[in-house]
Amino acid sequence: MLLQTVRPNIVQSIRAYRVEDLMQAAENAGQHFLYADLSTAQSKQEVLDKIADSFLFPNHFGKNLDALYDCMTDLVHKAGAQPGFVVVLEQLPDNPRFDREAREQLLDVFRDAADFWAERRIAFRCFYSFAVARGIETGNWERGHEGHATVTEKPAAKSVSKNGANPNFGMNMPLMSSAFDTAMWLNAA
Repeated sequence: MLLQTVRPNIVQSIRAYRVEDLMQAAENAGQHFLYADLSTAQSKQEVLDKIADSFLFPNHFGKNLDALYDCMTDLVHKAGAQPGFVVVLEQLPDNPRFDREAREQLLDVFRDAADFWAERRIAFRCFYSFAVARGIETGNWERGHEGHATVTEKPAAKSVSKNGANPNFGMNMPLMSSAFDTAMWLNAA
């Protein structure tokens, strides 16, 4: 199994892993798979907006790094026992509006989230890649990560019914399309 070869609480470059393989491994392990394609994001605000949309954060998400941490930790922790997380941040921008410092600040939030879940003995694995400019004048981008260039297909979005049964949660828990779609949990309480 793929996830057995990766430390349970880590933030690392996606390197040789394929998004589809990570998604399948998360599904096989019964863990949440959270994917954000950031290829069109150019600024910190756009990155946070894309993550919020992709992870189905609640409407009251503050769209800052503190709010991101809260959504990745406390909000989900309060929803009940969690099976684990596999997070993919694909094509983090690399430009003056989202420079190295901004990327490190974002990844630090995910590192802090990994520490939070490690204290609770819940696996939290985050993989990332960088968007690398091929031609500034053409605006073309390709996926890059620490010296490797690989092109992968984006995972197909799964259609999830919020009224169906979910083997990852207790029988009385509603099905969530994301670990962060907690409005249903709060309404059920």
